[in-house]
Amino acid sequence: MEQLGFEGMPRRLYPCTPSRLNTWLDCPRRYRMTYLDRPQPSRSSRWAHNSLGASVHNALAGYWRLPVAERTPQAAGALLVRGWLTDGFRDAGQSREWRERARVMVEEYAAGLDPEREPAGVERTVSTKTGSIRFSGRIDRLDHRGDALAVVDYKTGRRSPTADDARDSLALALYAVAASRMLRRPCRTVELHHLPSRTVAVWEHTEESQAGWLSRAERIAAECADADESYKDGPAPRRVDGLVAHDPYDEVFPPRTGPLCGWCDFSRHCPEGRAAAEPKEPWAALEGERAEAPVRPE
Repeated sequence: MEQLGFEGMPRRLYPCTPSRLNTWLDCPRRYRMTYLDRPQPSRSSRWAHNSLGASVHNALAGYWRLPVAERTPQAAGALLVRGWLTDGFRDAGQSREWRERARVMVEEYAAGLDPEREPAGVERTVSTKTGSIRFSGRIDRLDHRGDALAVVDYKTGRRSPTADDARDSLALALYAVAASRMLRRPCRTVELHHLPSRTVAVWEHTEESQAGWLSRAERIAAECADADESYKDGPAPRRVDGLVAHDPYDEVFPPRTGPLCGWCDFSRHCPEGRAAAEPKEPWAALEGERAEAPVRPE
């Protein structure tokens, strides 16, 4: 059933992704600057750990697009080298060092794959609707597991994820629900495949836990929708040096400060965030500080 808005008019389903919902939870001010302010404030330099992660994801996606006979660990490594992204590294030497580390990670991971076991999807976009939201997102890999499906998410950070990380991921839970509905097969298993340690963190959802995550997503989305309306219906944005000023909006979009502020793309535009944490260098996560970096599956 659709939600009814003013004067009995149906309220539009709120379009959301895991990133949008998690950004609201992390920091309403960052949410405003990411999704509402136009023009969008300039972002910080690209992060080296994101370049590493994207390069690995792209190589593994490319591996599954090869003919079966060509799916070898060496081919996966070659795809990594060919598609290596260099944004955010301190210099060419650091980029080369991490490219070699990533090549080894990808080749060792690919050595454990069965090239003939076709996934149900690679970089597969899934979506679903409820009475109030329209959710969409992209899954790294969707595996066949007997008559069921399993969501696979690749991780490249320093810390090995645990079953609790898989259990507590809003994104993975919603991916599983959407995949199950789209492909009409049960999808309860969510997995975090950590390439550096070659470990897998697994969680088995139930119908009840998935329903709970859907309800939570609806609650978060309702807060986002109300905030979006407040922004749209409020006074015309006041600009300072070409950017939207914070003070008229901080009641609805307050800054949520803490250690993660050092990793924020909009740190230069947020005095409270800079006071809470010194901005990180773009390559800082590669030098032992990854545990603090805000890395979520999309």
